[in-house]
Amino acid sequence: MSRPSIGPKPYEKLGEELRLLRQRQKESLAEVCGAVEIDEHILERYEAGFDRPDEEVLNLLINHYQLQGSGASRLWELAGYDTGRILEDEQFIDEALAAAHQLIMVLASDGRTVYTDGVSIDCNKSGLQITFTQSASNAKPIIVSKLGMSYDQAQEVIKALGVALAYGRFGLDKPLLPPKTDL
Repeated sequence: MSRPSIGPKPYEKLGEELRLLRQRQKESLAEVCGAVEIDEHILERYEAGFDRPDEEVLNLLINHYQLQGSGASRLWELAGYDTGRILEDEQFIDEALAAAHQLIMVLASDGRTVYTDGVSIDCNKSGLQITFTQSASNAKPIIVSKLGMSYDQAQEVIKALGVALAYGRFGLDKPLLPPKTDL
């Protein structure tokens, strides 16, 4: 683990709380960062007390650690954000998450085919996150899609890919992925 720079720690108590929450769940920095989609060095700086997450990232951390009520309010307070809106209306976190889920649903229902030339796979105790990328001239690859799935679902995808590849190689006419029957 790289050490953040030395200097004032204006959010030391927030950092200690974030580190304790992560340690209680027995998660690594990489696991939490993968779940909330931030870089490890950023979470290190949060946990060291040098920086605080913006409101969106703090909401993601609260959701990831499954905090509610006073636990969520405490993190908001330690970060120096207005806790009144949590205390007055705790539903705003749920509404924000519901809006994020709606956005994901809109993107997931997009029927366009996106071609990629790169892939990376990260895993944690919950499952896999597959990131598909596309090369860009004179730049780092562009992320075109991220998929999360359980280990069981990943195993089913592997089977379906094997069948599709076999049929594709031999020119047989068969659907690439069988329809899911247990909705």
